[in-house]
Amino acid sequence: MESVARKFSVTINTAWCKGCGLCVAICPKSVLELNEHIKAEPVRMEDCIGCHQCDYSCPDLAITVTKEGSD
Repeated sequence: MESVARKFSVTINTAWCKGCGLCVAICPKSVLELNEHIKAEPVRMEDCIGCHQCDYSCPDLAITVTKEGSD
């Protein structure tokens, strides 16, 4: 049986993000960074393991993690 790595997509609603950095600090794979506008931004999306730590910790509900290919 062939193992296929799951792919995940991280979406940030920048209008809601206040740039607190909690998601950046909690991500075990360093997928997120704060950009020049002090907003969270996925910079290493290919490293996302879909643990949802970022969206669970976001006080502004600005982050959505989805499995690619899911509806």
